[in-house]
Amino acid sequence: MSWDAWIIFASFWALFVTTPGPNAVNCITVSMTYGFRTSLLCVLAILTQASLFLTLSAFGMTALIATSPEAFAVFKWLGAGFLIYLGIRGWINARHSITHAAPEASDIYIRAFLVATINPKSVAGYLAAFSQFVDPHVPIWQQMGVIFPTALGLTTLSYLGFCALGAGLGRSAMRAILHTGLRRILALCFIIYGILLGLSPAPKGV
Repeated sequence: MSWDAWIIFASFWALFVTTPGPNAVNCITVSMTYGFRTSLLCVLAILTQASLFLTLSAFGMTALIATSPEAFAVFKWLGAGFLIYLGIRGWINARHSITHAAPEASDIYIRAFLVATINPKSVAGYLAAFSQFVDPHVPIWQQMGVIFPTALGLTTLSYLGFCALGAGLGRSAMRAILHTGLRRILALCFIIYGILLGLSPAPKGV
């Protein structure tokens, strides 16, 4: 990958991972509720999903999913339903006091992994990255040596930032009523994202 191509790819990926979405909302919610250190499990789950999707993209699997109406529909409705479920549960739980003990680490990790994975935006984003920036005349694994560290590095920085934002919001929400309001706003974001994903059209070509 040339220097110019890398700059364009890095710019695309930075925009892709810094645009607020379900992953960002989840990181902020967990960090605000249970603290920055606990929210690092969300970052780990997102990096796991990113590594998986990057590998699958190298084998052409995300392109196959994105060009299959049935597969895309399954991802879309599973993702929409899961996000709406998280939003409704978060709205209901917002009125309850936060316990000092965080859920099991595996529960936080699995939830963050599902939020990251069952999301048509992920499929479309990885498809766009590989269709626009991978040179078919260069061995794919040679290019992955550049794409992998760039994508994972930018992803890490982005979601660490969202976790830090959530931790800051948690510390600043001194009154319970304000804390409840913030939690409900974040829960509503999950519901809105779920509805938008359910209404989203398939990528061009599906």
